[in-house]
Amino acid sequence: MSSTKTFASAADLEEKKVSFDRLSEHAYAYTAEGDPNTGIIIGDDAVMVLDTQATPVMAQDVIRRIREVTDKPIKYVVLSHYHAVRVLGASAYMAEGGEQIISSQDAYDMIVERGQFDKDSEIGRFPRLFQSVESVPPGLTWPTMTFVGKMTIWLGKLEVQLLQVGRGHTKGDIVAWLPSEKVLFSGDLVEFDATPYAGDAYFKDWPQTLDNIAALKPEKLVPGRGAALQTAEQVQAGLKGTRDFIHDVYESVSAGAAAGKDLRQVYEETFARLQPKYGHWVIFNHCMPFDVTRAYDEATQFPDPRIWTAERDRQMWLALEG
Repeated sequence: MSSTKTFASAADLEEKKVSFDRLSEHAYAYTAEGDPNTGIIIGDDAVMVLDTQATPVMAQDVIRRIREVTDKPIKYVVLSHYHAVRVLGASAYMAEGGEQIISSQDAYDMIVERGQFDKDSEIGRFPRLFQSVESVPPGLTWPTMTFVGKMTIWLGKLEVQLLQVGRGHTKGDIVAWLPSEKVLFSGDLVEFDATPYAGDAYFKDWPQTLDNIAALKPEKLVPGRGAALQTAEQVQAGLKGTRDFIHDVYESVSAGAAAGKDLRQVYEETFARLQPKYGHWVIFNHCMPFDVTRAYDEATQFPDPRIWTAERDRQMWLALEG
C-alpha cells in the first residue's frame, strides 16, 4: 500500500452540512453535500422513508427532522437498491413503528448473494459514512416485502408508485414516483455534482434506464447524492450529467479493452480523459477505480458484476492506485 495514497475514502473525515428541503406538499429531501441522500414522503396517514442512512445513529437525525414536521407514524422503509450505506440504518425506523421494509426482488437476491461481503467491503472503504457503526444490529438488513416491476402504495389518498425502470447502478434499482406532484426519488440511478459509483453497475443498460426516468417527465427529483433538483431544467441537467458520465467511462474503457490494453493502462487513460470534466464532482477519486474495473469486466468477460469483498477491494486499489 502506498504511504501517500490512503485506501478508498478512509481519510475522508470531514462532516457535511445537512439540508432538509420540502419539494412539494408531501415530499422532502434529506441531503448532505454529496453524502447519501434520504427521501421522505408524508402521506395522509403515514410516512415513507426512501433509503435509510448507513447506521441507526445516523438515521436518528432523519427521524428528528421528520418529527419537526409531522407526528404521523413511519410505516414504510423503501430500499432503492442494496448497498450497505443505503440500508443499515433501517432498524431505527422499525423501532419507530415501521411495518415494512420494501425492495425489488432483484435487490433481495443481491442480499442473498453478496450482502455480507458488501457490508464488510463498504465499511472498510468509507468509514465516515458509517458513523457509530456499532449501532448496526448483527446480521443484514432484510426486506419484509418485495416486488417485480411495479408496486403502488396508498398513503391515504396519496399514490406512491415504486417502479423498476431498468438496471443501472445495480440490477435491483427502483425509483419512487409521486404522479400527482411529479416528484421522483431516483436512488443512485441519478446523481448531481457527485460521481456515480458503478462497481455493481450495468453500463450498457444504464443510459436507457435514465431515458425511462426522463419519460415520466419529473419536475423535481431527489438524486442518490447531491442537492435536490427543484425545477424541470435541473432534473434534465441531473439526468444528462449522469448519462454523460456513464457513457464516457464505458466508451473509454471498452475502446481500451478492444485494443488489448490491460486494466491498469485503461484505468490511467480513462482517469486522465475524464478528470478535466468530472474531477470536481464529489468522490471522483474514490469511485473511478471501482467504476473502471466494473466497466472493464463488462466490456470483456463478465456481463454481471462480480462480488466485491474487502480483500478484492484492496487488491484492486493496490493495482490501480498503489
